[in-house]
Amino acid sequence: MLFRETDLGGVWIIEPERTRDSRGFFARTFCEREFSAHGLHNHFVQHSTSYTPTKASLRGMHFQRAPHSEVKVVRCLRGTVFDVIVDLRVNSSTFCSWRGFELSAENGRQLYIPEGFAHGFQTLTDAVEVGYLISEFYTPSAAAGVRFDDPAFKISWPLPVTVISDKDETWPDFRV
Repeated sequence: MLFRETDLGGVWIIEPERTRDSRGFFARTFCEREFSAHGLHNHFVQHSTSYTPTKASLRGMHFQRAPHSEVKVVRCLRGTVFDVIVDLRVNSSTFCSWRGFELSAENGRQLYIPEGFAHGFQTLTDAVEVGYLISEFYTPSAAAGVRFDDPAFKISWPLPVTVISDKDETWPDFRV
């Protein structure tokens, strides 16, 4: 695996090193030792998958409040997504900054998201499946979010949003 740190402290893009032959390829997507060598969290108590049938759908922007904050490793298993994170760490030099990354089954990239970030994605193709490694158990009372179009962040989504849940569309305006 190739680890590339982004300009948002603690956020990494992890690229597969594919070994190819006549059958296709083989690539590692997780290694406890390699994650540890980069100072990354390496214990994930939940592995989850989402499926979204329609292009331009949006899921997000989600996080869990402390003490149930999550580290996530996100990977697109089928299709393509524009994956977005927002830095909600009050003491961070990039507080309220967002970044978007194209994750696809084709490129195999994974996004390592530390605690303190809201996360979501927009599907760029139909029939998208996304896999998540999550460091904390889901705790409904800690579940929170910020709106995908919150003026505090000014996220530039690549497509007009066609499908979004009522919950994701109605998160309150962000306040420190």
